[in-house]
Amino acid sequence: MQPPGTATLAPPAAEAAYRHVKDALLAGRLPAGEMLSEGDVATELGMSRTPVREAFLRLSAEGWLRLFPKRGALVVPVAPGEAEAVVDARLLLESHAVDVVVRAAATRDALVAELRALLARQREALAAGDLEAYAEHDAAFHQAIVAAGGNDLLTGFSVTLRERQRRMVALSVGAAGERAPGFVEGHEALVAAIEAGDAAAFRDRLRAHLHGAHLRGGAAADADDVVDRDGAAR
Repeated sequence: MQPPGTATLAPPAAEAAYRHVKDALLAGRLPAGEMLSEGDVATELGMSRTPVREAFLRLSAEGWLRLFPKRGALVVPVAPGEAEAVVDARLLLESHAVDVVVRAAATRDALVAELRALLARQREALAAGDLEAYAEHDAAFHQAIVAAGGNDLLTGFSVTLRERQRRMVALSVGAAGERAPGFVEGHEALVAAIEAGDAAAFRDRLRAHLHGAHLRGGAAADADDVVDRDGAAR
């Protein structure tokens, strides 16, 4: 899989098609199990099928689509166990970062200010009914925590999780938008633990938050329940 942010030599039209479809996938606008047509995407974007075919091939190589010759491309669901694996990785990365952050008052205060700003954006997005924007701010919130730990290697690894995080958030929030305010309350509890310098409380609250957001329904259910167009469970 090509890491996020890696430069690409794809022609502009192929890059535009790739970004268009991938953004829809990550935002949850293309549900798992849906079949995409090269022709439909090409018509929507006003381009030929060739760049769309190149985009589909790239997305297939990254694991987002499964190609069926002469039929189209199937949107691949969150794989069984993927939600648990991503949650475990996030718990380790963010807890380690906070262990580091709470040792330095200036770093801790700067992170708290950044997180409170992101919380305000999350609330604004929810008030506007913009769940896609909320999902983006959620990902930024957790990424800011990892980055504050100051370990470039771990931050780089976290970036590779960002797209999967974004898709899982979009799926879980989209499946039950009424739960989103509870997710924001969970974020507020995380910020309070960081502000208090309590790394142990942060770890406990993060575990509860991640399990509630991604493992009780939402993305985990998506992995278990999707059936493809041939009727075979995925």
